[in-house]
Amino acid sequence: MQAPSVGGVRLPRGNGETVRLPRGASLTDFAEKINANPAAMVQAMFHLGEMVTATQSVSDEILGLLGQEMNYTIQVVSPEEEDRELLDTFDITYGEDAGDEDDLEFRPPVVTVMGHVDHGKTRLLDTIRKTNVQEGEAGGITQHIGAYQVVTEVGEQERLITFIDTPGHEAFTAMRARGANSTDIAVIVVAADDGVMPQTVEAINHAQAASVPVVVAVNKIDKQGANPQRIRQQLTDYGLIAEEYGGDTMFVDISARQGTNIDALLEAIVLTADATLDLRANPKMEAQGVAIEAHLDRGRGPVATVLVQRGTLRVGDSIVAGDAYGRVRRMVDEFNEDIIEATPSRPVQVIGFTSVPGAGDTFLVVDEDRVARQIADRRQARMRNAQFASRRKRVSLEDLDKALKETSQLNLIIKGDNSGTVEALEAALLKIDVGEEVELRVIDRGVGGITKANVDLAIASDAIILGFNVRAEGKVVDQAAHEGIDIRYYSVIYRAIEEIEQALTGMLKPEYEEVELGRAEIREVFKSSKIGTIAGCMVTGGEVRRRSKARLLRDNVVVAENLGVATLRRFKDDVTEVREGFECGLTLGSYADLRVGDVIETYEMREKKRS
Repeated sequence: MQAPSVGGVRLPRGNGETVRLPRGASLTDFAEKINANPAAMVQAMFHLGEMVTATQSVSDEILGLLGQEMNYTIQVVSPEEEDRELLDTFDITYGEDAGDEDDLEFRPPVVTVMGHVDHGKTRLLDTIRKTNVQEGEAGGITQHIGAYQVVTEVGEQERLITFIDTPGHEAFTAMRARGANSTDIAVIVVAADDGVMPQTVEAINHAQAASVPVVVAVNKIDKQGANPQRIRQQLTDYGLIAEEYGGDTMFVDISARQGTNIDALLEAIVLTADATLDLRANPKMEAQGVAIEAHLDRGRGPVATVLVQRGTLRVGDSIVAGDAYGRVRRMVDEFNEDIIEATPSRPVQVIGFTSVPGAGDTFLVVDEDRVARQIADRRQARMRNAQFASRRKRVSLEDLDKALKETSQLNLIIKGDNSGTVEALEAALLKIDVGEEVELRVIDRGVGGITKANVDLAIASDAIILGFNVRAEGKVVDQAAHEGIDIRYYSVIYRAIEEIEQALTGMLKPEYEEVELGRAEIREVFKSSKIGTIAGCMVTGGEVRRRSKARLLRDNVVVAENLGVATLRRFKDDVTEVREGFECGLTLGSYADLRVGDVIETYEMREKKRS
């Protein structure tokens, strides 16, 4: 059955059936599903006002538009569902413990430490681990995710707790959300002298969205002005009611700097885990978990900090994480000591990936390297298509000319030392809104130093390169300088955001506002064969300037616009301006319809500062 033609192009007509397509699918993918001609679809889209090619990744809206015209219901498969279908083809189950109840064994709780900037999260972990991470943080804020396992004694029994430290600055929302989604318990750190702040609320929202129990650490009780009771009262507004007030949330008053009540906090974490959670996993199955952080190490290559959630990860395992794969060549713990295997809830650094995984990517162990490579390749293709579709700006035929003429674009290439930081920086930059006149595009991002390939891409696309805790060296620096490529280096994320926002604001076309200069009333009108019509005026307000813009008012009605004061004289002398209370003679160029009693209003257009 043929559908009515679209602009003369006839396409197959469906019966309302559902067609499942991955995000970022092309017209060719759609055509294969329904046995249609991709070229005909391209023609049909052209007549519908959309210019796309047959193999180009397109947005969900375009797929839906075409499906509606052909009487098909387009269902865009979510990345999670698509990944599940991919793993099903390899007969792999992710997210579930294999075996039965007898195979499950107790595992340590995984704890995320969250809170506002400078409320003492890193200092707390620093005190717990008896190490000093904080001094190395740029700008005094944590910009990576770290995972550590510590031992505490509860009721004369040694218990393990895994801690995940997440950055506190507002730009790291996605990283904190990722931390909450891979955790069992959230510790919200609130400074007793500062109170509940924006990122405190955000951390609570992430924990509640992940349905994890919360323990509140009221820090800095040793500081002047500390008021732990005020913190308890403030947090009741967010559903965190202390046990002493009849609630079920444990509050512990601590001083991370002095080491006060740290043992009580660890005990509260263990008691909360025992009371509310069933923390068991099967250590005998092949390992599965999540990549907490990843970076490119000069000597060791791609290094990923992974958290094993179920199974046991061993040296020699074939592993795939997101679109990265490899074989576990070496594993080290938080003390940089080699280990052979990692059981559930154990954070380890894995060396052996062929590329850098994304922070937050799930990882799993498969039977052989070939399977790992195939899964990674398919994920990479899917992510690339979805990325192209989301970055493509939708331009219709009607507004193409306007888009080409009016839209300014700033292209960026982001390189960083960790994938989580790069992702957070990109997300923060893309949220900058300076209007529709300027578009920000991140054309490439990656982990590691700035390379010749990055500079070549910047030359081809007229892009700026942002290096976050990474540098360009040697010939790359010389090439960038020779080609005029701007490379900006940053170690604190909000400085990068501020500078890019300023750059975008600078690309906006200037806005002008009218500023009135003065008004002059015509008292006499003279005709001159050489000069034209001359108005003898009295300046009644402000000042009249030569070459300023002018309009003519008659009985308070504008009769002529876009005029200009061509000549201006006081008696026989040419002058540049005449102020209020003085007489003058002037001409308005070739405009001659001047009458006694008319008012000449002069003004100028000044550039308006953008806020």
